Amino acid sequence: MKYKLGFIGCGNMAVAMMGGMIKSGLLKPEEIIASDISETAMMKVQEDLGINVTKSNQEVAGSCEILILSVKPQYYEAVISEVAAEVLEKTVIVTIAPGITIKKLNSLFGKDVKLIRTMPNTPALVGEGMTGICRNHFVSDEEMADVCRLFNGFGKTQIVDEKVMDAVVAVSGSSPAYVFILIEAMADAAVSGGMARNQAYTFAAQAVAGSAKMVLETGRHPGELKDMVCSPGGTTIEAVRVLEQQGFRSSVIEAMEACMKKSSDFS
Repeated sequence: MKYKLGFIGCGNMAVAMMGGMIKSGLLKPEEIIASDISETAMMKVQEDLGINVTKSNQEVAGSCEILILSVKPQYYEAVISEVAAEVLEKTVIVTIAPGITIKKLNSLFGKDVKLIRTMPNTPALVGEGMTGICRNHFVSDEEMADVCRLFNGFGKTQIVDEKVMDAVVAVSGSSPAYVFILIEAMADAAVSGGMARNQAYTFAAQAVAGSAKMVLETGRHPGELKDMVCSPGGTTIEAVRVLEQQGFRSSVIEAMEACMKKSSDFS
């Protein structure tokens, strides 16, 4: 095969993934080829990252060991129809679209192919992505490990059962949006309290980043860490009381359940 990795689609997620793999030294730019419907997007990624580009999706599909379909879910059927004949038996196909099951993907290709389904998220842009990943039985352990290694170039990966992929979409793929809303709301309140806007964003974002790191590095239950901050009769427990009164947890759960349902609609 001429290239190690091929991308059909050069959107933000694809660029983040390529950039992370190159920056971490896992791949050289010349080992990657990409195509996109937008020539402007394609030329920009070539200029920024030094990868190979082409207008032909078929050329990408037929020339790489690992093919990543990084287009929106509604375009998968058209793209797969265009490239299915070019995909070689040994090529590993990786998807990053929510909701589209391995069974459906296999039917779209119309033949047995090596399929890995993933759900990364936008913190990949800063090397802190989180990706859920599963495979069909045609993918070997070695091939799965190779894809996981590449995805670890822009964050962390966890192998999951396909039945929980909609939950991965809700808890990881879409969740940065919830966190951004939280940071914005916290900053708005700080501004209301007299803090400068830029300073408020820094305080709020760092509080979220530090809290997340505590969960990951201490191994303690989030409830235990919450209790550590809530002194009896103090400011924090008063804030938590209001959050509970306003249905904070329930709102998050309901939002994530809606997200999971929407993801399953694509299957």
